[in-house]
Amino acid sequence: MLIRFLIVALAILNLGVALWWMTPRAAPAMAPEALEAGVATLELVPVEAVETSAAVVPESPPATAATPLAVQVDALVDAGKPVDATAPAGAQPVAATPPRPQRCSSFGPFESREQAQAAAATLGADLVRSQPREVPPRAATGYRVLIPPAASREEAQATVKRIVDAGINDYFIIAQGDDANAVALGQYRNREGAERRLAALAAAGFTARIVGNGAEAADSWWLDAAYADTASAEDLHKRSGAAQRQSLECARLR
Repeated sequence: MLIRFLIVALAILNLGVALWWMTPRAAPAMAPEALEAGVATLELVPVEAVETSAAVVPESPPATAATPLAVQVDALVDAGKPVDATAPAGAQPVAATPPRPQRCSSFGPFESREQAQAAAATLGADLVRSQPREVPPRAATGYRVLIPPAASREEAQATVKRIVDAGINDYFIIAQGDDANAVALGQYRNREGAERRLAALAAAGFTARIVGNGAEAADSWWLDAAYADTASAEDLHKRSGAAQRQSLECARLR
């Protein structure tokens, strides 16, 4: 009977111990470790928090294509040219306006530079550019020595007889024209030869003169002008007061 009681008591004790081990219990509180001053502590982050943070990380924006302005700036920098920092984004370069077609003419002749400049001032804004040009005097192509016309042919023949008596040859009487009944005493290419002949006649007592062949013009001035093709060349000619208008290559007008 005593043995049965001990067995039952032992079984109850074992069951109680088993139930005690199986009962959940709170973890014993751990005393905080003593830390040195100024030393940072290490904290462990739960795995769930790490996964949540990774899920909400924003993606980096895609790289945008280079704009035409950026490409243009890079090209200028590579070429060593200055870059205008004030240009607006996306601004396109402005194409240069092509020059308007022009025509050129010469107006003249004028007796002085001042007259040519006055003509340029009269035309004013109708001219794109202008400049006065001096034309040197033009020499005659040849020279003749003449004794002035006589009143009649008989008088001219009497003059010729005196010329022959003075030992001068190379003469003839002009029969018609403005110099009719004049006595021609030679034709020369240069003025020096004509002046020597004139001196010899003067020494023999004859009055003669030198006449140039072709027009012997004095120096003159012309106005070289460039103007828009919309302007009337005839109108500019009239307003300039010039006697003539000549065509001119614009390349010659600097």
